Amino acid sequence: MKIRTYSELRRLSTFDERFDYLVLRGEVGVTTFGFDRWINQRFYQSRQWQYVRDRVVFRDGACDLGIPGYEIQAQLLVHHLNPVTAEALQHGEEWILDPEYLITTTHRTHNAIHYGDASLVRRLPVERRPGDTKLW
Repeated sequence: MKIRTYSELRRLSTFDERFDYLVLRGEVGVTTFGFDRWINQRFYQSRQWQYVRDRVVFRDGACDLGIPGYEIQAQLLVHHLNPVTAEALQHGEEWILDPEYLITTTHRTHNAIHYGDASLVRRLPVERRPGDTKLW
């Protein structure tokens, strides 16, 4: 599996390029943490996570995948660019709290990344111009 980084991601200028870089194409219903869900729930409520999360949101301008024009109004998440495991959380792997491996997303974009469903992501409105005769 390829290790994804913020440094690589920010070289991609469009939302679609960034989405394609991040998409995981997982399967709905496949257990990730199962009975160990308490491990990630404890982590996401920790003071360390809250601090890093706030830094990432600020860095990304509260924009979906850090793209200006995709400002997030609700359901903002900070997504790990690489899947997190219970073992990584239990062992306190440093990369889990490193902004180099995190990006701001909406809940819909987050689900689209995990399940490979680009139809879930928000699209910007089509810009209309004088003389347009075609309705979107």
